[in-house]
Amino acid sequence: QVQLVESGGGLVQAGGSLRLSCAASGSAFSIIVFGWYRQVPGKQRELVAVISDGGSTNYADSVKGRFTLSRENAKNTVYLQMNSLKPEDTAVYYCNADIRSDYTRGQYRYWGQGIQVTVSS
Repeated sequence: QVQLVESGGGLVQAGGSLRLSCAASGSAFSIIVFGWYRQVPGKQRELVAVISDGGSTNYADSVKGRFTLSRENAKNTVYLQMNSLKPEDTAVYYCNADIRSDYTRGQYRYWGQGIQVTVSS
């Protein structure tokens, strides 16, 4: 019904940059909160950055000042600009969207498949 399509991952050297994109497809829904989480083996998935439909953002302390989250509501797309990347940023990054059905008003959480970001020393 709602699909999240992620792009922009890859391999980059420390200090480099990547931009992740996530586009939500479907109909009859509104995205309330939109953003990215990440996960490494042996650890829980953690919030990286999220943005509300009103434009309020929340960043993990570890990425503040380096990552910037933005969204284009008309395109149902969110972007994560990652600068000054560190090896510690290496993880699988998952797009997340908390949506509301326009018809039922039910709220649902959707996840992308995950995209690998690898930062080399």
